[in-house]
Amino acid sequence: MESAEAVDVVIIGGGIVGTVLARALAEKVSPNASAGLSVALVDAADPTQTSKNLDDFNPFTDTRVIALARRTVNELSELGLQLNDLAKQHNGELPPQIKHIEVSDKGHVGLVNLDYSDYHIDAFGQVVSLSALTRLAASSSKGYQHIAPAKVTNVKQQRDCVSVALDSGETLTTKLLVLADGGRSGLAEQVGISKTVSNYHQTAIVFNVHTQLAHENKAYERFTENGPLAFLPFDSEIDGVKANGNGFSVVWTVETEAAKALMALNSDAFIHALQQAFGYRQGKITRVSELASYPLALTKADQVTSHRTVVVGNAAQALHPIAGQGFNLGLRDLTTLVSVLQTAASSYADSSHAVQVSEKGAQDEVSLFDAGGFSITQQYANLRKTDRDNTVALTDTLVRTFSNQYFPTVIGRNLSLLALSMMPEAKKAFVKHTTGYGDTQHKNRDNNAAC
Repeated sequence: MESAEAVDVVIIGGGIVGTVLARALAEKVSPNASAGLSVALVDAADPTQTSKNLDDFNPFTDTRVIALARRTVNELSELGLQLNDLAKQHNGELPPQIKHIEVSDKGHVGLVNLDYSDYHIDAFGQVVSLSALTRLAASSSKGYQHIAPAKVTNVKQQRDCVSVALDSGETLTTKLLVLADGGRSGLAEQVGISKTVSNYHQTAIVFNVHTQLAHENKAYERFTENGPLAFLPFDSEIDGVKANGNGFSVVWTVETEAAKALMALNSDAFIHALQQAFGYRQGKITRVSELASYPLALTKADQVTSHRTVVVGNAAQALHPIAGQGFNLGLRDLTTLVSVLQTAASSYADSSHAVQVSEKGAQDEVSLFDAGGFSITQQYANLRKTDRDNTVALTDTLVRTFSNQYFPTVIGRNLSLLALSMMPEAKKAFVKHTTGYGDTQHKNRDNNAAC
């Protein structure tokens, strides 16, 4: 599709955050009654690629699996993305829900069990394939331009617009530039958004397994002497055998040197090491898929806006996978930006100015709406601050607490787990935050949940 010379919003990065945002802005934000915002989504990845590469996180072939918090599931639904539609890509199989959660500390007494029925909710969240979710979002909307594969060669901020030069020689101009590129392109620094990086010296090993016992919609977070180990219920095919309610997606976080040693093991030796770390709560681990890995660090943009520019998702903050908060936090960036633009567009549509220009036609009217005005970007920054700071702090604290074998720290964290298991109000607060409802405006709260 040919790119427009001028659009309301340019989004750099076609992963799930960028793709869902493009769809939402094109369909849900309307400065006038006849049209949404004009949006161009620019992505370096080739959407026609079908071969999976464990070392290349193309969003359309990404082998990773993610746990969507309950709030994220609800908000995706409000944006028109129904997770049940993923069944069409998986022979009618619905994404598994997380209904039970076990948190434990290997070799110690700390143990917490959470059951969805105690909180009057249908599930804590759902587990989905990242590539399947991206493809669903990309295929379900034609309201925006998708320019791919394409790379941005230069960004120039001007008073009334931002110019975005592509490697094809084309140049887009936009009122609002959104960076959803995962922070890997260097564009944030180019527009004056610096970042702080804290290296955990850990590596996440990602893979799927089959177990002897059925998962029964149970997820595990197990803290070991080498780092946290997460099991998410997810049926995959391994060596030509499809799991039937007994599959898990696993993220095993270990120190970088230990990860290299584990990755070098053959399949049987790796399963043995994993079994020793996880235990036999699911019986024997019978199969393991190919392994992928990536280094872990806390990367946080020092601010989330620049002139006519905002950052969202991993471009704003890349978190440790512990407790599964990073992706869900990024989706809340997206929904906040959509909400801010919806409010601004509604005010514009109701203003006398909009009425005066209506005779010029819908295209002229849309172009006069300033999606990148200072009041919009500043409101986005203000609304994201508390949730962002609290979630980053929570995740970083969990990493440093549960990856530490210093004896007083071990005692302290196990006392905390024991206290959490025996204090209903503390459990409610924990569940509220992990389901995404811990720091949110009143209108977005889940009033049906008893937490």
